[in-house]
Amino acid sequence: MIVRWLGIFYMAAEAIVYNDAISTKFSFISAKGVDDGYMNAQFKKGALELCVLSKLVGKDRYGYELTDAISQKMVIATGTLYLILKRLKDEAYVETYLVESGEGPARKYYQLTEKGRNYQKELKSEWLEFVKTVQEIID
Repeated sequence: MIVRWLGIFYMAAEAIVYNDAISTKFSFISAKGVDDGYMNAQFKKGALELCVLSKLVGKDRYGYELTDAISQKMVIATGTLYLILKRLKDEAYVETYLVESGEGPARKYYQLTEKGRNYQKELKSEWLEFVKTVQEIID
């Protein structure tokens, strides 16, 4: 399990380099309200998939709504979640449907599939185990 999360953090570092090349800023606002910089951005990037899946457990959401909900806790570039959502859809963890909006174009809603619910539970369990193990190491 830990190897899987370390792999995600490694991929996150690559993704950040790629995104820096196109001038997308990843940052994390700590509880103190301070941008903690590059290292925490790697942590965040590795956990964003779990955050997205978890936000979809309670109800279906459209892309901007997901971005808004997550960005209340951490700073994310607007397009970041759409890349994750596309991958989740390609892997059949989410499905989409359109709902007409009185304020503009139809909104694309994301809904967890049963496979997505199971994946979210698995990731959450692995994440909690990973955090526990890291906590044991650093204490």
